[in-house]
Amino acid sequence: MSIQIKNICCIGAGYVGGPTMSVIADKCPALTVNVVDINEDRINSWNNEDLENLPIFEPGLSAIIKKCRGRNLFFSTKIEENVACADIVFISVNTPTKKKGLGAGQASDLKWVEACARQVAKFAKNHTIVVEKSTLPVKTAEVIKKILESSHTLLKGDQKKSFDVLSNPEFLAEGTAIRDLEEPDRVLIGGDNEEAILALSSIYREWVPEEKILHTNVWSSELAKITSNAFLAQRISSINSIAALCESTGANISEVARAIGSDKRIGSKFLDAGPGFGGSCFKKDILNLVYLSSFFGLPEVANYWESVVKLNNWHQNRISKLIVQKLFGTITAKKICILGFAFKANTNDTRESSAIKICRDLIEEGANLFIHDPKVKPRQIESDLSKKNLNIDDEFEGQLNYREGNWFYSYNIYEAVKGADAIVVF
Repeated sequence: MSIQIKNICCIGAGYVGGPTMSVIADKCPALTVNVVDINEDRINSWNNEDLENLPIFEPGLSAIIKKCRGRNLFFSTKIEENVACADIVFISVNTPTKKKGLGAGQASDLKWVEACARQVAKFAKNHTIVVEKSTLPVKTAEVIKKILESSHTLLKGDQKKSFDVLSNPEFLAEGTAIRDLEEPDRVLIGGDNEEAILALSSIYREWVPEEKILHTNVWSSELAKITSNAFLAQRISSINSIAALCESTGANISEVARAIGSDKRIGSKFLDAGPGFGGSCFKKDILNLVYLSSFFGLPEVANYWESVVKLNNWHQNRISKLIVQKLFGTITAKKICILGFAFKANTNDTRESSAIKICRDLIEEGANLFIHDPKVKPRQIESDLSKKNLNIDDEFEGQLNYREGNWFYSYNIYEAVKGADAIVVF
């Protein structure tokens, strides 16, 4: 007997949960989709009547929110109520790199995933399919399953619950997330219960061709996600290393990249030299791969992948030094225009942005930075740089030569560029 899906609950209203559930609601109008989060401010932003104030900027997202919100898409803090009525619960919460304890600096911190699993175990009724949507290390599903099964054995009679755990990793690029959801290269579903896999597949089949929906075991699905990100980050570090060599030899990196990308075996994507990779996934997933490799006794594999992160860090430091060199060895009290602060275009996400490290270096060297990014708010930049934004007027601007090591938020790109000693484009 097939499992019927009518109600979906997603725990986590962040960069993955919000857009993913919005597209599901749009493509499956017969389903009721509830997105829940303990962060009341974030939920209020999702419910804001002014679509310019959504907590996440993604091209095409606001149009879907306008169409579906209040119809079959809802945002709330009512976790218990919505988990209880859900046929499928997606876990889509943050899994940052651990800052302390076993695996610190490499392994993922799964405290929010565990908390979600315990909430599902407590509030779910009857049979529930639990889906890992967050980027998680291999074997996490096993932990979730144990938590759910412990609640299962504690209940008797009519209260008895049952669960299936599936892995359904996201393959979204911020800035093109809606397009990636609507026209995915593949949808990966890992699990050991065919009925549960088919139930989740039936949702995606509403708009995704069946040949693009891949079924695997749980462990393959989990590993495929972090490996995909590791391979993409590897290409970025590779081309940036060649860019450094080009600068030393007189070769043109654009010409070299074009020649490399013309090889069909390699392809042209992710061959643009730049400030290095950022975002919430690449570095975290590589470090996770490093930790897993070390844990399973594969130090050579761990060292190989760790070198990708080390080269990325080296490249960011190299850019900071290059800016100082180009400005005659000193940037003290000089005006430097920074265009773009998010980790990539068409997003307001600054997590692990290359701009953070480079801007900190420039401020430390005494530069006055004028930062312009229409998608990133000043308070976010303040948080990332751990330094207050100074307001500026005409009188104050004339005194810049006597000030050093500050940053200013420029709402106007012309104001940011005017009189700059250098312009840095991220």
